[in-house]
Amino acid sequence: MIFTHDTEHALATVVDLVNTAPAAAGEEGLPDLAALRALLHRHRTSDVRELTERDLAVVRGLRDRFHAVFLAAGDPAAAVALVNEVVGGVRTTPHLTDHDGYHWHVHFFAPGAPLGEHLAADCGMALAYVVAAGELDRLRTCEAPDCGRVLVDLSRNRCRRYCDSRTCGNRMHVAAYRARRKDAQAPA
Repeated sequence: MIFTHDTEHALATVVDLVNTAPAAAGEEGLPDLAALRALLHRHRTSDVRELTERDLAVVRGLRDRFHAVFLAAGDPAAAVALVNEVVGGVRTTPHLTDHDGYHWHVHFFAPGAPLGEHLAADCGMALAYVVAAGELDRLRTCEAPDCGRVLVDLSRNRCRRYCDSRTCGNRMHVAAYRARRKDAQAPA
C-alpha cells in the first residue's frame, strides 16, 4: 500500500468521478441524480444528505477540476495550483472517524457539509497527498489511443498503462499480438 486506505479510497472516487465526464467517457456519465447516487453508493460515501440538482452541478464542476489535475500531472507547479484551488475553496474540519466498520481515518469535510465541499475536501486532500509524496506520475490517462479515461497507478513498479485491463488493456494486447502475427507472416 502506497497511501493510507482512506487516501486510496478517495483516489478511487476521484478516478470514477473523472471518468464520468464526456471528455473521458465520450458521453455524460452523470446525467442525473440517480447516477450521482449510484457513484456515491459504489464508493460507500458517508454523511451524504439529500441530493439536489445544485449538488449535481457542483459535482460536475468539481469533476472537471479534478480532471485538470490529471492533465497537469507532468507539471508539478500547475498540479499544485489546481489542488490548492480545490482544497482552498472549502471549509475543512479534519476529524477522526471509524464509521461503517472502517478503522480510524481522517475526514476533512465538516460534518453535514454539502456534497461538493465533502468531495472537494476529502478527494482534494487525497490528490494533495499524491503531490506531497512526489508521486504525480501515478496520475495518468489511459494509453489506449481511443480512450480518455484516467487512472491512478498504485502498482509497485508503476507499470499500469490502461484504465481497465479487461477492456482497454485486453484490446491493446490483442491488437499488438495481431500486428506481430501479421509481421511474422509477411513475406521478407
